[in-house]
Amino acid sequence: MTDILTLTMNPALDIATSTLHVQDTHKLRCTAAEHHPGGGGINVARVVQRLGGDCRALITRGGSTGQVLHQLLNAEQVRSECVDIAGDTRESFTVLETSSGREFRFVLPGPTLTEVEWQACLDRFNAQTPAPRYLVLSGSLPPGVPTDFYAHITRLANARGTRVVLDSSGPALAAALQQGVYLVKPSLRELRELTGQPLDDEPQWRAAAQQLVQQGQADMVALSLGEHGALLATAQGSWRAPSLYVSVRSATGAGDSFVGAMVWALAQGMRADDAMRYGVAAGSAALLSTGTALCSKADMERLLDDVHLLP
Repeated sequence: MTDILTLTMNPALDIATSTLHVQDTHKLRCTAAEHHPGGGGINVARVVQRLGGDCRALITRGGSTGQVLHQLLNAEQVRSECVDIAGDTRESFTVLETSSGREFRFVLPGPTLTEVEWQACLDRFNAQTPAPRYLVLSGSLPPGVPTDFYAHITRLANARGTRVVLDSSGPALAAALQQGVYLVKPSLRELRELTGQPLDDEPQWRAAAQQLVQQGQADMVALSLGEHGALLATAQGSWRAPSLYVSVRSATGAGDSFVGAMVWALAQGMRADDAMRYGVAAGSAALLSTGTALCSKADMERLLDDVHLLP
């Protein structure tokens, strides 16, 4: 049995570089590019693998960029399973402006999937025998995939006894929550969009997160709050972890590192609050890396003692 299966419908070959100033109409001389395999579920699998967890990444793969992405996954010893598609796997491009520390992220939409292709991803999940203990649905849906795709696979997973971890946005997030998931990790912006509420202060953050639990949409809500840290809500209560002060090199992949470490900890049998501490430490550790290099295990473990949960 695979403990954790991640699904990435819209993976990307992530390219990261830096330049002194970003200016229009000018040629921008950049540093040597870094290449990483990207996309929410892929990043989660990369983190779980670094922490020694049992994980496999299910991905769509198309064209030469898809082949390069797959090679990069293999180089990191991440076990993967590919559904081949006709379109080319997309690229994403990140530029760090070194003079200001600002990061510019250019995200392409990805190839359009046919019904046969996205249905093959559902079939591949159903073919997992025995079913994985956890299924991580993370990242955007590419063009051609219906907005209720995550809802559909969540329904299938729930029927098989698989715990679903959801990290998405917009209509795809809302639809999947109606099926009930084990863990959802929205940002504050995504929770505002989901609830239609301003959520201006901590009592409102807690109430909105608890409401998702009380309504049966999620057993746990891990709400990322940016500079305010993160908040965990369960049926037993809610806790907030203040943000850690680290030297930020890139924010790319911090949320995926958070999810990866938290799912890994839950799969190890840790309590929700302890798993949250690992998630916050990993998300903070990812800020220390460039591009989508994600967190290192050593940095996560070093920061772990600094994470405190406030009731």
